[in-house]
Amino acid sequence: MSRHERKEDEVRRMLDGSYPHVPGDLGVRAVTRGIRLLRRDRVVRRIWWALLAVAVVAFVVWASLARPWEVPPAGTTPPLDGI
Repeated sequence: MSRHERKEDEVRRMLDGSYPHVPGDLGVRAVTRGIRLLRRDRVVRRIWWALLAVAVVAFVVWASLARPWEVPPAGTTPPLDGI
């Protein structure tokens, strides 16, 4: 018996065996769960977009008030030598 024939016999035995009982409402439960997961993913995506928008607005407000691109004023005054 070759390897191919052994595999074929094994597959035939698996297919000829009894099948497990499948609940009648399995399709309905799968669709319900899928809808619930899609809805949850949509809510999570919207929350992330809202958080991103809040972070961008907070950064713009901070940058407009702090003006980090400007040079800070010097801590001391220059000496007066010209008098």
